[in-house]
Amino acid sequence: MAFRRRNKSYPFFSQEFLIQNHADIVFSLVIFILIGLMFETTAKTAILFIQPQYNISTMTADGEVSLYHYGWKDCATVLFYLFITIILHAVVQEYVLDKVNRRLHLSKSKNTKFNESGQLFVFYLVSSLWSLYVIASEGYILHLSSLWDNYPHVHLRFQVKFFYLTQLAYWFHALPELYFQKVRKDEIPRQLQYISLYLLHILAAYLLNLTRVGLVLLFLQYLSEMGFHLSRLFYFIDENQHKMFEKWSIGFVLTRMITLTLMFLAVGFGLARSENQTLDLETGNFNTLSIRLLVLFLVCFTQSWLLWKFFRFQLSRTRELRLEQAARKRAAAKQQMQQRTLKRDSVGHHENGLIKAENGMSPRLKKIKTP
Repeated sequence: MAFRRRNKSYPFFSQEFLIQNHADIVFSLVIFILIGLMFETTAKTAILFIQPQYNISTMTADGEVSLYHYGWKDCATVLFYLFITIILHAVVQEYVLDKVNRRLHLSKSKNTKFNESGQLFVFYLVSSLWSLYVIASEGYILHLSSLWDNYPHVHLRFQVKFFYLTQLAYWFHALPELYFQKVRKDEIPRQLQYISLYLLHILAAYLLNLTRVGLVLLFLQYLSEMGFHLSRLFYFIDENQHKMFEKWSIGFVLTRMITLTLMFLAVGFGLARSENQTLDLETGNFNTLSIRLLVLFLVCFTQSWLLWKFFRFQLSRTRELRLEQAARKRAAAKQQMQQRTLKRDSVGHHENGLIKAENGMSPRLKKIKTP
């Protein structure tokens, strides 16, 4: 199974060999784990990587339901789906983005940004649709108070836990992809910045049992980022496409406001009114004043920082547009003056009521002979 066209062969285990064949190597590891399911002695170990662990069967009105909680064995599951994500990343790059790039003939810098936005757009699209389905099926939309009622939310349904595990797998996979995709050194800090922020927020929601409110916030964030990268893709295809950025700007600000409002409603007021506000690691209760303030500070700081970056970019962009417009006006005025000068010089000009030629001499009048 080859994901990349091999134009040149490299020595085994060299840096270029690993970069060029990383998807095939990871695919071999996935096949190796799947083969482990075929044998009784290795099946239990292989299951740790494929299936979420720590399930508990409980009886409800709908019958027997399997619920899950988190533990250290989740690391193996995250690792396996990290491998799956690397393979899917290579598939999208090879069979979608590279084919589009060949038709667009973009520059090297735009090509890198196009690939980044293409990969993130696919991920945000899938994740936003998936999270919306989970939110609707769990009933969080119709019952907003369920985001903080009956805290701690230790036991999760399969779709909720699997969603969080795959989100962690994706953002952890983005770290080695910086090496595999040969990202430029000046781009690495920016990408590490947003990767670290996503991992920090997702891990905080997962480990502090704030999965319900975290799921809603992730949906809002992914929806906003999907709009941005879609606008960016259309801009690379046609540089005159600016209207989508204007629509995204409105959605970006609204997303920040809704996120802050929802966090204060769920954590600042909902959990603050809970009767059980003692730290208990065994039951998974982290509803204390200090932890609530820390969570609110983390989210508020992140949202404020995003808004500050957004408004600073918009102000700088507005300043650049004004300078460009002023330069265009000066160039147009200068061109008009040159055209007027050329036109005046071509027919001569007046001086002291007399017509002067180009050399400054008055044209000699031709006398008309009388009959």
